[in-house]
Amino acid sequence: MATVDTASTDTRPPLAQRRSSVPQVPRQATPARTPPEQPPSATLIGSVQRAMRLLECVADHEHGAPAKQLARETGLALPTAYHLLRTLVHEGYLRRDKGLFFLGEAAARLSSGGAQQKRRSTVADALARWRDVIGAPVYYAQYRDGEIEVLCVSDTPDNPAVEEWADFRETGHAHAIGQCLLSQLDTGARRDHLDRHPVQALTPYTVHDVTGLLRRLERTRRTAPVTERQEYALGTVCAAIPITVGVTAATMAISLPAHQAERLPSAVCRLQDEISRFLGSLALSISI
Repeated sequence: MATVDTASTDTRPPLAQRRSSVPQVPRQATPARTPPEQPPSATLIGSVQRAMRLLECVADHEHGAPAKQLARETGLALPTAYHLLRTLVHEGYLRRDKGLFFLGEAAARLSSGGAQQKRRSTVADALARWRDVIGAPVYYAQYRDGEIEVLCVSDTPDNPAVEEWADFRETGHAHAIGQCLLSQLDTGARRDHLDRHPVQALTPYTVHDVTGLLRRLERTRRTAPVTERQEYALGTVCAAIPITVGVTAATMAISLPAHQAERLPSAVCRLQDEISRFLGSLALSISI
C-alpha cells in the first residue's frame, strides 16, 4: 500500500506568512487619567486658618486672654497655639503683656484700613445718590497738608465730570472747588497757598491777579456756595458748598455745561438740602 506524503499535499503558506496576513487591529492609546478634583479644603493652608482663628479669639477678649484659654476656645492643641501665638507676636499682630495676649499694632492697622474703606464707601454712595437726584456730576474735596485734594467724583457717561486738563491742586484760584476751600482758610494759610501756586489765567474768564482773588475770597461768606463760570474750563460752570468738620476744610461741588448755566442755582440749592439731610451720618466719613 502506498504511503501518502502529507507534506506534499499541505498547500497552506508558512506560519510566519500566515501571521503577517492577519489584519492588524491598531492598538488604542490608553487615555490619560485625569487626576481627581481636589475638594476646596485641600487648597487651603491650615496654619493660616488656625492663626486667623486665634486673632479672632483674641479680638473677642478686650482685656486679653492667656494661651491656654485661647487654645481651648479655638480647639487647638496647646503646643500649636503657643507656636502660632509667638509668630503673631513676632509679626506685630499680637502683643503679650503679663501672660495675656492682646491685638497688636499690625492688627490695628488692618482695622483702621478697613474702617477707612468703609468711610470712603459711605461718601461714594452719597455722591452717587446726589448725582442721580440732581442730574450732574458731584465732587468731594478737602484741603489737606497745604494742598487741594479731590478725593471722590461721581459722574455718568451722560453727565461726565470736568476733565482735569490743568492740575486741580495748582489751579485752585480758577475752579469753584479750590475757591471754596481757600475761602475757609485763614489769611496766612491762604497767602501761603497762593505763593506756592500763583494765580494764572487759564481762560479769558479767570481772575487775573492775586489781589482780585483775595478780595473775592474775603467777601465770600463762610457758609455760602461759591460759583465760577468758565474760569477753569471753557464751556463749564461749577458751584461748591463749604463743609467744615472740626479743623477739616472740605467741599461738595457740582458742574454743568455752560448751556445749562440757568440750572446751576437750583441744582446747588438741591445739593445743599441733600447735604443738610445726610451730614450727620457723613460727619465721621468725610475725613477719608
